[in-house]
Amino acid sequence: MPKYVNPALVKTNRRNVLRGSLLAGAAAMTAGAGMAGTASKRMAPHVAPRPAAPKFILAEAEAQVAAPKVDLSGYTRVRQELVAPPFAPKHEQVATGGPKIVEIRMETTEVLLTVDEDTGASIWALTYNGSVPGPLIIVHQDDYVELTLSNPAASQMEHNIDFHASSGALGGGGLTHVYPGEETVLRFKATRPGVFTYHCAPGGAMIPYHVTHGMNGTLMVLPRDGLKDADGNPLRYDTIAYIGEQDFYLPMDENGDYKTYEVAGEDFADSVEAMRTLTPTHSVFNGSVGALTGENAFKAKVGDTVLMVHNQANRDSRPHLIGGHGDHVWENGKFANPPQKDQETWFIRGGSAGAAMYTFLQPGVYAYVNHNLIEAALLGATAHFVVDGAWDNALMEQVTPPHVVET
Repeated sequence: MPKYVNPALVKTNRRNVLRGSLLAGAAAMTAGAGMAGTASKRMAPHVAPRPAAPKFILAEAEAQVAAPKVDLSGYTRVRQELVAPPFAPKHEQVATGGPKIVEIRMETTEVLLTVDEDTGASIWALTYNGSVPGPLIIVHQDDYVELTLSNPAASQMEHNIDFHASSGALGGGGLTHVYPGEETVLRFKATRPGVFTYHCAPGGAMIPYHVTHGMNGTLMVLPRDGLKDADGNPLRYDTIAYIGEQDFYLPMDENGDYKTYEVAGEDFADSVEAMRTLTPTHSVFNGSVGALTGENAFKAKVGDTVLMVHNQANRDSRPHLIGGHGDHVWENGKFANPPQKDQETWFIRGGSAGAAMYTFLQPGVYAYVNHNLIEAALLGATAHFVVDGAWDNALMEQVTPPHVVET
């Protein structure tokens, strides 16, 4: 599993937070020059206290005050306990009762993450609940999602969240900016079924910086009557495999060694330079090389049906299950559309999530990869499914073992 360290960071207040607000766009253009003079200090830059919010965000807040209040008296409140990837929280595949208000809580935690144990490559990951990707959230269509987003006082940076599943300007991003020591509550209605990306989007260059430091995850909105195939027949799964593909752009020194940093945010100028190459140093599943292989591989049995949920918040990806298929694939992640059948390799657009369902027919080790095989084999985008059960010779059989051919 990925290795995370959070040594309480350093004490912070509003004056020593690396500001990543919607006002940072212009400042980001000169960030390299501005930080160059302080590079020798190797500390996150200091900024002034929170400025006034941009006018369009203030307008959103004022519009909410003027809008009619929503009557939520008929809704039942339930709390969803989020769990660390690659697992899914407890949920119903078919909803019972009417729409609910699903309460969740996430904390924006900055942790030192080992990306590759072999090379020692590491990054100050910016996370939701301490993991890359952030936890999988599962609700049903027409439920309300009510998120409490908390930024610990020990953080170096401001954070927020943009839900692609929501309806509203900036996906809630403009209403959820939290400084260290602050928290906020956002509620939105999940009106469209599917799997959707969520990510941090503070503004300007801080948007790709936060996303490529791991601050993204997936919200799954199930149809109230469950998943269906293209003919309208019910589809059910035994388990969910939650895969977050993450591209990292780790700065290197003149010797080609990965740089290290003392606190989150200290790498900002170097990271912007690395990101401009559009060439990731790592493309991994669930935060680090090997996070979903070996002892951490997914486990299944012959006959198990697995729903593979794949998120890529920044770059295109081409998932392929070596030895298996996509029995039913929602390539664009939207359950209102009929799934494609019997797919070989499917396409996940950058900034989205997709889902594929497969029933394992043979035992063995299946590799789930980004079928840009350079990224799979050299950059880390590989996961394994270890499947137990009886072999079926009718599906595959070695007729003749390898042997020396006499000449």
